Amino acid sequence: MLKPFLLYLYIFLSFSLFSQEKITLISWNIQDFGQSKNSDELEEIANILRNADIVAIQEVVAGYGGAQAVAKLSDILNRMGSKWDYVISSPTNSPKFAAERYAIIWKTKQIKIKNRGALVSALEKMVDREPFYLNFYVDDQKFSVLNFHSRPHNKNPEDEIKAITHYLNTSTIERPLILAGDFNVDEKEAVFNGLKDVGFKASVSNKKTTLKKSCGQGYLSHAIDNIFYSDKIAFLKSGTIDYVGSCENLAKARKLSDHLPVFLEFELK
Repeated sequence: MLKPFLLYLYIFLSFSLFSQEKITLISWNIQDFGQSKNSDELEEIANILRNADIVAIQEVVAGYGGAQAVAKLSDILNRMGSKWDYVISSPTNSPKFAAERYAIIWKTKQIKIKNRGALVSALEKMVDREPFYLNFYVDDQKFSVLNFHSRPHNKNPEDEIKAITHYLNTSTIERPLILAGDFNVDEKEAVFNGLKDVGFKASVSNKKTTLKKSCGQGYLSHAIDNIFYSDKIAFLKSGTIDYVGSCENLAKARKLSDHLPVFLEFELK
C-alpha cells in the first residue's frame, strides 16, 4: 500500500492533471451583425458557434439593431442546451461610418466574469476602432480577451497593430491574454514580429478566412483573421470553421458573413 503522504501526493497530482479545463474560443467577424440577420440566419450562426465556450464577435452594428442581434443569438444558444451570457461594448470612438460594437458570448457553467469589460480608451486616438477588453475566470485562474477589428487593408492597419503591440508591451494589462479579431493583415507579415518577440503566438497560419464574392479558383481569399495567445496558455488545437463547403453554397454562406470563424482550443497553465 502507498504510504499516506504518497497517497495524498498521488491524489493531488491526479486531480491536477485531469481537472484542467479545455476552453474553445471562436473569433468571428460577422459582417454587418444587426437587423440584416433574420431568424433563420441567426439560427445557422448559433449552430456554428454552439460547441464553443467563448465567442468574440467583431462588426456588430453600432446602433440598437446590433445589440438586439446579439441578444437574439444568445437566446437561441441558450435553447441549445447550455447557459450563455454576453456583453456588448459601447460604440467605438471612430471616424464617420466606421463605428462598431464588439460582443463576447460565453458559457457560464465554468467561465465567470467580475465586470462587463470596457473599450481600451488609451488606444482610441491610435486606432479607428479601439479594442474591447474583458477578464474571465475559470476556478481561480484569470485570463483576458482583447477583441479587435482593424481598419481596412488599404488604410494602413499595420499602424494599428504597432500601436496595440506597444500598448501590450508597456501597459499593466495582465497575462495570460488572448488577442482575437480581424486584423486585415496576414500573421506572416513583419508587423506582427513585435507581438511574437514578447511571446505571443498565432493560432492559425496559412489559413484563408475571407470569402470571395464569386467562385474562381476556390471561394476563399485572404488570411487576415486570427487569435494570438500569450505565454501561460497551453495550445491544444486551432483552425478555421469552413461553413461554406463548396462553391454552390457561397451565396447563401455570404448572407451570414464574408469571413470564416477561427478557433483556438487551449488550457491555462
